[in-house]
Amino acid sequence: MEKSREKRQKKPVRLIAAACNDMGIGKDGKLPWKLPSEFQYFLNTVTRVSRPGKMNMMVWGKLCWFSHPETMFPLANTLHVVLSTKLNKVPDHAHFLSEDFESAVRMSAEPPLADLIENIWVVGGMQVYKDALSHPWCDLVYLTNVMADFECDVFFPEFDRGVFKLQERFPQVPSGIQEEDGIKYKFQVFKKSICDAI
Repeated sequence: MEKSREKRQKKPVRLIAAACNDMGIGKDGKLPWKLPSEFQYFLNTVTRVSRPGKMNMMVWGKLCWFSHPETMFPLANTLHVVLSTKLNKVPDHAHFLSEDFESAVRMSAEPPLADLIENIWVVGGMQVYKDALSHPWCDLVYLTNVMADFECDVFFPEFDRGVFKLQERFPQVPSGIQEEDGIKYKFQVFKKSICDAI
């Protein structure tokens, strides 16, 4: 038991989402807005690695996975794990199936993936975000503030803004208010102030 714990390599657990004024993130399994540049920022962020040969792991809830268009895949530098207790085979374009969030994190931190995986990116849905926020390895929340009202049926979970502090500036994150198709938004990063993660 101790041996396997020694072999485990801690990985940064990071959440990424875009939420409108009431923290809504989706409606009927889709994004309620069309913001191509914001979506490109999402793709650039989750596929960025420090050097060639490294990979990021993206963690998806089952509904979130099936709500994304197949044209999005494959994504560079990423391995996808879908969380489900019901599925009995790995969905098309995904690489792994896990029963819960903790199992996915453990998989990324132990051989054979430990030396390959750089970051764990959590991309939804709501319960997966909740599990990730409470994980001790969680250090950053990338949350785009879509400055408008949209009707949503899925929401980003509440989190402690005293523990996760909004950063004034953050590397590779554009600052200031952006605008697309008449919708204003701004990229935000919240950093965990007390982090036993990394």
